[in-house]
Amino acid sequence: MTREIGGLLPPIPTPFDADENLALDHFRSNIERWNRQGYSGYVVLGSNGEFVHLTEHERWQALETARLVIPSDKLMIAGANFQSTREACEFARRVAAMRADAILMGMPHYYRESLTAERFIAHYRKIADASPIPIILYNVPQFTGLSLAADTVAHLAEHPNIVGIKDSSGNFGLLAEIVRLVPPRFSVLTGAAAIFYPALAVGARGAILAVSVVAPQACHEIMTAVATGHHARAAELQLRLLPVARAVTTQFGIAGLKAALDLLGYYGGPPRSPLAPASESVRAQIRDILRASGLIESLA
Repeated sequence: MTREIGGLLPPIPTPFDADENLALDHFRSNIERWNRQGYSGYVVLGSNGEFVHLTEHERWQALETARLVIPSDKLMIAGANFQSTREACEFARRVAAMRADAILMGMPHYYRESLTAERFIAHYRKIADASPIPIILYNVPQFTGLSLAADTVAHLAEHPNIVGIKDSSGNFGLLAEIVRLVPPRFSVLTGAAAIFYPALAVGARGAILAVSVVAPQACHEIMTAVATGHHARAAELQLRLLPVARAVTTQFGIAGLKAALDLLGYYGGPPRSPLAPASESVRAQIRDILRASGLIESLA
C-alpha cells in the first residue's frame, strides 16, 4: 500500500569533509538529531543533497547510510536527476530494493528544444511503469530551464504510480492550477518557501523546503496554523521566515545552508567544488539573519 506523501519533508544536505570526501559519520549524526524534529520524512540526494556532484558509488553510500538511520515511520524519498529514461528506470529498481518509499525524479533538460510535453509524459510514464515504488515529479525551472505545465502534470497524475509533485518554481499561479486539476490522491508539495503559506492555503499537501532543515519549528507552526484556520498567525510566521529561507537558498545557496547548519550545532561543512564554501563574512551575515528572525532558539 502506498504511503501518503505529505507533511514537512526536508531536503537534507550531503556532508563533505575539508577534502570534499563524503562525511558519512556526520550524515548519520545529523539525521539522528533531525529525527527528533517531527518531520514526516526526508528527501535524500535532492538538489540540496548535491546529487549532481556525487559519483554513482557515493550516491549509493549516502542512500544506504540514510536508510540505516531513518526510522521506518518516516518517509525516505530518494532524489534523482537523470538525462536518460533508461538510467532513471534502473535507478528506480535499485533504490526500491533498498526500501526507499518514493523517488523525487527530476526532469531531463539537456536537449531542451526536443523535450516537448509529450516527451515528458512518455518519460515519466515509462519510469513509473518500471518503478516498484511511487514517483514524485520534480519541477525546478531555475535549474533546468524548463517547467512542467499544469495540464502535463494532470495527465501524469492519471498514472497510479505517479503520486505527487514538488513544484519549486515559486509560481503560485502554476501551483494553484496544478492543485485544481489533479485528483485528490495526488500530493502537491511546494519547494518554494516564498509561497509556503499560500500554497498550503490552496491545498498543497506539504512542503520540501531547504529552510525546514534549519527552522523546523516555524515551518511546523505554519502548517498547523493553516490546518486550524489561524491564517493571521501563518502569515506572520511566513513573513518572518522569508529572510531565513532566502539566506539558505537564492542568496547564499547550498554553502549558506551548510553554514547555517554549522551555526546551529549540526555538521554543515563545505559544498563540493565547483561550489565554494561560505566566507567568514557570509557566515556573519547568516548568523545575523537567523538571530533577527526570532525563529531560531540557539546558535553555536
